[in-house]
Amino acid sequence: MERLSSRKDVETRSIHAIICATHILHAGRVQRYYGYLFSSPQPESDTMSGKSSRLVAMLLLTFAASASAETPGPIETALKLAPAAGHPRNSEGDFVALKDGRLLFVYSHFTGGGGDHDQAFLAGRYSSDGGRTWTDQDETIVEREGDWNVMSVSLLRLKSGQIGLFYLRKNSLADCRAYLRISTDEAKTWSEPQLCIPEVGYYVLNNDRAEQLTSGRIVLPVCLHANEGMKFDGAGTILCYLSDDNGQSWRRSKTAQQAHKDGKRLVVQEPLVIELKDRRLMLLARSNEGSQLQSFSSDGGDTWSELVPSDIKSPLSPASVERLPSGDLLLVWNDHAQIDPALRGKRTPLTAAISTDDGKRWRHVQNLFDNPHGWYCYTAIEVVGDYVLLGHCAGDRRHNNGLAETHITRIPIAWMYEK
Repeated sequence: MERLSSRKDVETRSIHAIICATHILHAGRVQRYYGYLFSSPQPESDTMSGKSSRLVAMLLLTFAASASAETPGPIETALKLAPAAGHPRNSEGDFVALKDGRLLFVYSHFTGGGGDHDQAFLAGRYSSDGGRTWTDQDETIVEREGDWNVMSVSLLRLKSGQIGLFYLRKNSLADCRAYLRISTDEAKTWSEPQLCIPEVGYYVLNNDRAEQLTSGRIVLPVCLHANEGMKFDGAGTILCYLSDDNGQSWRRSKTAQQAHKDGKRLVVQEPLVIELKDRRLMLLARSNEGSQLQSFSSDGGDTWSELVPSDIKSPLSPASVERLPSGDLLLVWNDHAQIDPALRGKRTPLTAAISTDDGKRWRHVQNLFDNPHGWYCYTAIEVVGDYVLLGHCAGDRRHNNGLAETHITRIPIAWMYEK
């Protein structure tokens, strides 16, 4: 490489290196340019300029390494809902875009402890700038109901223009069921709760799971763990509840299935459904098989194919899928395809991928967060203009149970396609 001959050349080269590294930091690829920044020989006659160049580069790379370890590329953490005295857990929520341009995020705000059965109510935060910033005070959306709590929110803009608020009301290990409230005034007020699951039992409907199909049918994918008088079954049975009248009445799907492999029963829980372009439904559910289990329906969620392993490798942790404005699918999950053995079973990293063929193949796989102690899960996805908002648990197992803290993360859609 040609030797620099003047202070001006050194300073020009240093500035150029800084600009390059800054742009690369923005794209999350600083590591490729370490060699470039340090490979340029410094002129013996300009010791101070050479030292300055190396010092600036070293400082920049130190900053870059620190920043990229926290949030690669242009990823922004817009809100952190951290636990505090009196509310030890803030977890799983969902978004809805309001007609006045604001966004509403509703989440489970625990007050009686950090466990799934502790007391909780539904709290809300608002954004007026596309999710960049959020209000700093909670607004109570639904007071605590039932004997235990309310939690696990799905917000759905219905074809009627109304907003549906779905959530679980927990009374006991024999009674946990989904309810629906409707807002006709853009979340200012809500109707009285309507029961979505007539049969008594312990049913889990995850956050951001309610889906309204092109036909108008509303589908709630749930996991049944106990019927009235039945011993609690942690392995789970997957089924759906369906409504063809905007949530006024509900019925159970014809298919209710468990999962098996080599004659042994698998754990299968926390399903999602997404409507495909050919109007079939795809269901994914977490399992202990090493991947998300997968099933398809050709009749709007009434009957389903057998649950089988997919190519989406993961621990026993839920995935989330959303359709982007382009028509592509966005998948967010804990990718364990090539996981370090020390991290098996843990809900890290948090990964995103894109499918251009309706879920057959997933490409542009990128880790969003990879703290080995992080607990990334229960992700709500909302598209806002050219950005995607993720509302997800992001606790640190060294300090809490992992579900105690929720973050709202903002990512440019274009960045999702870069890798």
